[in-house]
Amino acid sequence: MGAPAANQTVRPRQLALALGHEESLAREDFLEGPSNATALTLIEAWPDWPAPVVLLAGTEGSGKSHLAAIWAAASGARVMAGRALAETSPPAALATGALVIEDLVSGDFDEAVLFHMLNMAREEGAFILLTARTAPSGWQVGLRDLASRLRVLPVATLDAPDDALLRSVIVKLCADRQLPVDEAVVGYVANRIERSFAAARAAVSLLDREALRQKRAVNRSLAAELFRPPGA
Repeated sequence: MGAPAANQTVRPRQLALALGHEESLAREDFLEGPSNATALTLIEAWPDWPAPVVLLAGTEGSGKSHLAAIWAAASGARVMAGRALAETSPPAALATGALVIEDLVSGDFDEAVLFHMLNMAREEGAFILLTARTAPSGWQVGLRDLASRLRVLPVATLDAPDDALLRSVIVKLCADRQLPVDEAVVGYVANRIERSFAAARAAVSLLDREALRQKRAVNRSLAAELFRPPGA
């Protein structure tokens, strides 16, 4: 195909822009269900925790960060990533008496610094909330004393959502994106995706992106095109 003539108008291809959006992490926007009841109870029991350090375990998007944000707001806790432990001063991190350490990954954090922080929390009456995708019992930890401490931590697990909670999550994620949907769309999507928070987030992102790209409303027709089972 040759180049367009000099007087020929070339129309640019329409691109769907991935616009930023905020997910509310306020307490009133946390969606409760059987899968997260134990974790929510633990967070709301503070400061009457069973130990100075507790851990929330759950898959990506299960609500750990939302619960951590709720607790941080209530306790005045600082929030840091587990991968940043190596560059952290434990006294500075625990200066407010409360600390959230997010996304600890087995074999990918500074064990000596974490061990120091756990000791400081116990000695100074501070609190630490850890989050991770799995419980510490399955982690590879080289520092024996740290491994012993982690094994006895109280752990609250966030499980896969039931049908009602999954639908509520889809509605909330759409609301966060200011994406109007009706029950027909929510039900259709919920019945055709994996029962997980990550799958709900991916599904809503796809609906949003395709509605923008195709300049269409988010309705059952669009959902059917995007989530129709293979061969249907």
